[in-house]
Amino acid sequence: MTRLPLSLILALAASGVLPAAAQTAPPRASAPATAAAAPGTCPAVLRHTMARLQDEAPQPLCQYAGQVLLVVNTASYCGFTNQYQGLEALHARYQGRGFSVLGFPSNDFSQETGSNAQIADFCSNTFGVRFPMFAKSSVKGAEASTFYRELAAQAGEVPRWNFHKYLLDRQGRVVGSFASSVAPDDPQITRAIEKQLAISR
Repeated sequence: MTRLPLSLILALAASGVLPAAAQTAPPRASAPATAAAAPGTCPAVLRHTMARLQDEAPQPLCQYAGQVLLVVNTASYCGFTNQYQGLEALHARYQGRGFSVLGFPSNDFSQETGSNAQIADFCSNTFGVRFPMFAKSSVKGAEASTFYRELAAQAGEVPRWNFHKYLLDRQGRVVGSFASSVAPDDPQITRAIEKQLAISR
């Protein structure tokens, strides 16, 4: 098929006259649509975006897919607040093996009244917390975040107090639920973590 010069095509189009060749030419194939993302390796329970504590920037929890996770609801003015130190030690001890502590401050028990910035300063300056912390949210009841509702559904229990701990395996399944009184360095927790870390993804 004879191709007309582009300048002539543009001129004819502007005048409203379209050459017969252009009328009968088959339509050009459109660019292929962007392929839908293949089913990822991110577990359903982690398919949430939560605000980071320090600056409230959105953080996809899927960045922790494939890791063993200890998810903890925290508070600054609680009898268990000194567990921050043990949680940070636990995070540092196992981080290199694919483990992370995730902290979720909550005022559900009226012991976390500060702003996100105040909480971040307290955690960093008082306990040297470097494990990932997220903006203050609810962990129980009607106001609980979807993430925490899903954790509770898997575990069969909601946090009854600050510093409740859920242990997730590499597939995002809750494999342990520990009361506030169980310290981060308790053998119940360290043995459970090491067992999960020994299991390949």
